[in-house]
Amino acid sequence: MKPDGRGVHSIEIGARLLFALVVEGEPMMLKDLARQAGIAPSQAHAYLVSFRKLGLIEQEAVAGRYRLGPFALDLAISRMGRFDIARMAHEQALKLASATAMTVIVLTWGSFGPTVIQVHESRDQFNINTRLGSVYSVTGTASGRVFAAFMAKGLIRDFIRNERKQENPSRRIGSPQFLSKETLSEIRCNGFATIASQPAPSLGALAAPVFDHVGQMRLAISLVGPGKWLGTSIGSPCVEALLMATHALSYQLGYDVQHSKPVVCQTSGRKVLKPV
Repeated sequence: MKPDGRGVHSIEIGARLLFALVVEGEPMMLKDLARQAGIAPSQAHAYLVSFRKLGLIEQEAVAGRYRLGPFALDLAISRMGRFDIARMAHEQALKLASATAMTVIVLTWGSFGPTVIQVHESRDQFNINTRLGSVYSVTGTASGRVFAAFMAKGLIRDFIRNERKQENPSRRIGSPQFLSKETLSEIRCNGFATIASQPAPSLGALAAPVFDHVGQMRLAISLVGPGKWLGTSIGSPCVEALLMATHALSYQLGYDVQHSKPVVCQTSGRKVLKPV
């Protein structure tokens, strides 16, 4: 939501210095910091003096470079302690459903694999066999494949092995399929997974990961809709809308600014959020 009302211009200018340090991820000299913030070094120095008094900034004794201070850490810890991931995901999912007219499903990793925790129906009521608590196939759904690509390899390997041995796979949504290393690499490269005619005939699905402040995948968000309307190729409106939503949620969880910089995928040329 965009803030309403008139703000304090000087605070917004000073915030550019803090943002520059966050983006850079390492201590900076005054001239470089001022250049990144788009202000004169003398003006930047005045702000930094105040920020040092508040503990938002500290300066190295020898090199003289500036970095975020202890109060900045206090602010981050306070925010992390008040995360309501389900609520934040709910807000993003509602926006995504409205923007795409597709059904949006939010999943977390549960005891039995990818587990549905939210379902937001589209405006067009098409039937999908998904409800809260439903468990998805790791290999046979777009959401499952995202977990397979971005979660710990040892854990995923065991789940895939067990899924193949399962005597009653009908308890999961999506039929188990062969999942190659090349497919997983492509998912990591593109930043999303897709699978045709799943979890039901004539439907298509997209899914992308959500990361937290330490680079762990916390959720998958999936778009499900008629295959003829759901564009699954790189750059399609649905793909871009999904990635915008998952990137925004990852940013809210602290991942984007604290633990990664966008990586350019060599095969597609797109910028992708990746754990580092």
